[in-house]
Amino acid sequence: MAEAEGDDRDRRVIKNAPKAWKADIWAHFGFYEVNGKLDKSYAVCKICHTKIKHVGSTTNFTNHVDRWHPELASTTATQKVDTSQPRINESLVSTLPHNSERAKRITRLVACFIAKDLRPYSVVENAGFRHMLKTIEPRYKLPTRATFTDSTLPALYKETKAKVMESMCKARRVAITSDAWTSVATDSYLTITAHYISEDWKIVSHVLQTRAVYESHTGAHMARLLLDVVEEWELTDKSVVLVTDNTANMISAAEIGKFPHVKCFAHTLNLAAQRALKLPAVSRLLGRVRRISAYFHRSTKAKHLFEENQRVVLKLTSPLKLITDVATRWNSAHDMMERFLQLQAAVHATLLSPALNVDESDIVTLSRADLANVEEVVKTLKPVKDATVFMSEESSPTVSLIAPVYAQLLQSMSDTIGDQPLIRDVKNAIKTDLLKRYNSEAEKKILHTSSALDPRFKGLPFLTEEERLDVSTEVTSEAASLEEYERRQRTEADEAPVRTGSSGTKEELLSMDDNVSDSVGPSAPKRRASSLLLSLLGPGFINDTSEPAVQSKTANASAEEEMDLYCRSPAVPLSEDPLDWWHRHKGTFPLLSRLAKRYLCIPGTSVSAERVFSTAGDVITAKRSALKPDHVDQLVFLHKNLEIPKC
Repeated sequence: MAEAEGDDRDRRVIKNAPKAWKADIWAHFGFYEVNGKLDKSYAVCKICHTKIKHVGSTTNFTNHVDRWHPELASTTATQKVDTSQPRINESLVSTLPHNSERAKRITRLVACFIAKDLRPYSVVENAGFRHMLKTIEPRYKLPTRATFTDSTLPALYKETKAKVMESMCKARRVAITSDAWTSVATDSYLTITAHYISEDWKIVSHVLQTRAVYESHTGAHMARLLLDVVEEWELTDKSVVLVTDNTANMISAAEIGKFPHVKCFAHTLNLAAQRALKLPAVSRLLGRVRRISAYFHRSTKAKHLFEENQRVVLKLTSPLKLITDVATRWNSAHDMMERFLQLQAAVHATLLSPALNVDESDIVTLSRADLANVEEVVKTLKPVKDATVFMSEESSPTVSLIAPVYAQLLQSMSDTIGDQPLIRDVKNAIKTDLLKRYNSEAEKKILHTSSALDPRFKGLPFLTEEERLDVSTEVTSEAASLEEYERRQRTEADEAPVRTGSSGTKEELLSMDDNVSDSVGPSAPKRRASSLLLSLLGPGFINDTSEPAVQSKTANASAEEEMDLYCRSPAVPLSEDPLDWWHRHKGTFPLLSRLAKRYLCIPGTSVSAERVFSTAGDVITAKRSALKPDHVDQLVFLHKNLEIPKC
């Protein structure tokens, strides 16, 4: 609408609009009074007295203010509107319903954070954490600590456990390892881990449970606990193999539970090395190195001077620390001596520095003869240390390594010309202890079969010719037995529809066909005729006479043929992954590949279960010593098994 010209503006008093008109714009417009009544045909701007025709809408008035009086427009926009209608920003900060998909997803992610990062349940009460969530999603109301403890985490545990069980049910065999440990709260726990090979030939490992053990750790009780694990996780048909340390109670548990048993090779090496380290001459050397290392750890002045000498004498830009050994880990003693030899020049310069008043009765520098002995001991123990390291690998098969490495260590620990008496004693101590291990026929069968099914060691060079022939025969026989079992399973599956259609006799089946024919119309008699013909001629009748029937090979013949071809196949380098090799050649060796899956899934050590102790140490701390065993089990399980996307 056209606005009145400025020179025609009337200077009469502008009356306010009726109070019933609630639009904010009427604060800036009114009407002239004519004959005692408001002239509502034109509205008048209270600022510039411009007259604008009033047609029932306030759009023209708003446009006038926006154009000519913009300073009033912002004031009008910020004035309060009808309080019964919430503003947009107020709607955005309203609380999410706890059962909404977004709220449930955030709650689940918080539970994942607690489990994967081993956070205490009380983190949901921390001010910083709550502030972060409030900033990220103001509408989300964080549930209480009790909700996560009693509901959210248990539900996540149940969901993850179902996935683990579904994955394990596809495995041909499952091996389990176990290890007992004690928490800072003096509670005893038993951890069980499971290992198997997936359909794509990858080793899969799970922590099954970490349960409190209140009874005595006798062999019978351990056997009952292990059998309960097998039953709870539905592993009764998985030919479970048990891998444990060399303690008498676990050996007894394996016998009572009738588990095929493999002793942890890392523990075996630890026992042998500990026996060598306890020799008086070696123990004396270790004591001197340990005292020097401890001195540099407790003296700040000596530590600072030692670091300076490393820069000056050894030209190291980043100074190193001496290592102090741990009684339960023999390789820490090896590492301590190795680091000492690496830094011994700086150690010597520091201890002789006049800036330090070293008490000779407390710190005794090593003589040249002592240093030579330490060097020889480190060199002698290095094969054992290397074997411990690579046997602790979890992503590749290790059980097949035990037999060849065991034989190689026995050979390397044999006396050689020129050995010093101390080194001869070290070698004899290790060799004597190793010779006591892996002597049972059942255990040797597992180890030798595993090595034979590892293409890197299929030649079994560590065995005699007679032993190699026996192993080859046993592998062939077991592969044939497994194939016969598979064939029976396939036959039963093929025949299952005929047998399971009715639980009655053949006459009852024919009678059922008659009943069906009455209800399905003209096509039913053909079904009856087909059924009678099948009954008359038998399922083995061959209609195709164009080619003679080919008799399938027996399981033994197939296994022997595969074994012969496998032994004649090219050698595989030690650097190649045996599982990758079997994945590529499973079509060529279908029988042996199935058998390989049953053996190469067995871990050579129980290190995976022992590593859970370190994880549990982060769960059960001094500040969380009252954590219930059920919650410990859930947190450790989820930490190891819960899968989250990589970021």
